[in-house]
Amino acid sequence: MKNKYIFVPLLMLSFLFLGCGKESPLPGESPTPVKSKPSKVSKPKIQKEHVLRVTSSAYTSYIRETDSTPYLAAWNNRLKPGIKSIAVSRDLLKMGLKNGSIVTIDGLKGKYKVLDKMHKRWKKKIDIYMGRNHKRARRWGKRKVTIRWAKSPSELRDKLKEKLKKIL
Repeated sequence: MKNKYIFVPLLMLSFLFLGCGKESPLPGESPTPVKSKPSKVSKPKIQKEHVLRVTSSAYTSYIRETDSTPYLAAWNNRLKPGIKSIAVSRDLLKMGLKNGSIVTIDGLKGKYKVLDKMHKRWKKKIDIYMGRNHKRARRWGKRKVTIRWAKSPSELRDKLKEKLKKIL
């Protein structure tokens, strides 16, 4: 019979020890602690294209608008009426627009190829080639447009390295 009476105090002591080490919640708090999720390192978002607002105008293959070789561009590219090409100011060359780069112009259908460069006096400017359609070029006039072009793989790699250095 003595064993029966020893069991009850042992059971009470075990409940007491199991409860030790846990703090009782303050009034207004939940009885179980809220576990926070481990913070994830977010992947750096790399923009895969350049987007730039520029001034645009139009040009044609007439001697009075170019020089004595109206179908020859600055990089010795041959221009033909009907081809979708643009000339870019030299500051845009430093931003990644190179000879042969493909550009989309918001508001115009299709893709345009960079085949010509402009005089160094121009900044943030493109010239859209209109072949020999002088009326169309005059109608276009001068306006602000948004252009988009893809970043080169090396440019994307460099941006990714920079962002990873900031995170780590």
